[in-house]
Amino acid sequence: MDRALKSSARTGLLIVGIAAVTYPLLLRRWCLTWGATAEEAERALPGDELLPDAGLVATRAVTIDAPPAAVWPWLVQMGSGRGGAYTYDWIENLFSLDMHSADVILPQFQDLKIGDILPLGTTGPRMRVEVMAPEQALVFRSEDGNWVWAFSLSPEGEETRFISRNRISTPDAGPLGRLVSLLIMEPGSLIMERKMLLGIKKRAERLAHAG
Repeated sequence: MDRALKSSARTGLLIVGIAAVTYPLLLRRWCLTWGATAEEAERALPGDELLPDAGLVATRAVTIDAPPAAVWPWLVQMGSGRGGAYTYDWIENLFSLDMHSADVILPQFQDLKIGDILPLGTTGPRMRVEVMAPEQALVFRSEDGNWVWAFSLSPEGEETRFISRNRISTPDAGPLGRLVSLLIMEPGSLIMERKMLLGIKKRAERLAHAG
């Protein structure tokens, strides 16, 4: 048994070592810029100024076959106990985030305004609305100032280019915490955010083309 455990431990360390080398060199940029063009990844967006020295910046995007007016209502109703996050609810709710992705526009959550505070579950960070330009930009910042989440809507003919940018600072993270963030949290965030972007795309296109 001891020999088997040692063998498993060596295999695990080898896998971690390979991932620690391969991911930053070959996959990290794709992970952090999924769907975004090089220009979009470098473009200044509303909210960048709220956390200029972020240690991590992820810019992801999708093209939606609908005008910004069909996308905006889904954004403003997002949140715990509201319209959800249009991603994998069962994963979100493992962390008690109370996410239940809506498939309809919820009128009671359409009056979002600057200064509103949206908690992420009972234990997650509280997000404050910092920038709100209807059908153009919506930006949240955590109360501790270490996370800024921005959404940008740019019309392109009859379509909308929808960009999501996360800026994150982890000033107190040690080497182990940074490794976990690099190898687990970053890929995990792509899985969740890709689902969110495609979920909003599906809902907005259905709304725009209804009837």
